[in-house]
Formats: sequence, structure tokens, C-alpha cells
Amino acid sequence: MTTATSAIRPPVPPFTRESAIQKVRLAEDGWNTRDPGKVALAYATDSRWRNRSEFINGRNEIIAFLSRKWSRELDYRLTKELWAFTGNRIAVRFAYEWHDDSGHWYRSYGNENWEFNDDGLMASRFASINDLPISESDRKYHWPLGRRPDDHPGLSDLGL
Repeated sequence: MTTATSAIRPPVPPFTRESAIQKVRLAEDGWNTRDPGKVALAYATDSRWRNRSEFINGRNEIIAFLSRKWSRELDYRLTKELWAFTGNRIAVRFAYEWHDDSGHWYRSYGNENWEFNDDGLMASRFASINDLPISESDRKYHWPLGRRPDDHPGLSDLGL
């Protein structure tokens, strides 16, 4: 049910393969903006997260978390891929590259389980993530900051 504090965020459940793939790409595009306020709009106002060992509740905490994240994870670029879906749930795998303020590069790999409300807002997000130090020459994501170009290889294409 739509309330004054939420909006419909298509595609909405129940998901088809095509709409699940679209939802994943929209999430990837949002995160690649590195704009915490914009990204938070895809989540229910009372969304619950587990990100690594951190538990996050609601949009205000999401915005604070993402602000901290992107102040540490510099030149962040993300690719997501659909793993599975059913009804109002989607599972994805992802990899993102970033460097710290000392210039050390990392590729972070993970899996997320998402649950959506009827309005297509993410109500729950459970993320497991591992960081792998890489050399700058091992980077695979070289597009300009922002949205991954449509012709850039995805995770499977890159062997990730």
C-alpha cells in the first residue's frame, strides 16, 4: 500500500525474469551515482539491512551509512548480476572496485538478498561482502564514474 511517505518504485513484485533483471540494473545504476539521498529513495522508510556486520534501520541510517561508505571507498564502481528471484524477492551477486585514501585498490565481492514491499521499495537487504586487495593493473572497471555503460562486460563476461 502506498503511503504519504513512500512512492511506487517500478518494477513491482511479483517479479518476472525480465523485471528482476531490470530491478537489479536500476539498483546498480543508483549505487553507481554514489548519491546517498538518491539511493535511499529505493528503500522503504523502515527498510532493514544487514551489511557485513552492521545492522541498519530506516532511510536516515541508510543515508548515514552510504555517506560513510563512499567517503572511504573512493572511485567506487559497481556491477550487479541477477542470481535468482521469486515473488517479491531477488538474490544478486556483485563486485565493486574502489581505493582507499592511500591509493590501495580493492575488489569487493558479495551476495545480497532483497525483499520488496508491494510498492517496489526494498524492505530488507542482507549483504555478505569480502574485500580482495588488487593492484591498479588488475582493475577491470575503467568506465567514467557513474552508470556502467551498456556495452561494458558484466560479472559473468569478466569471469568474476
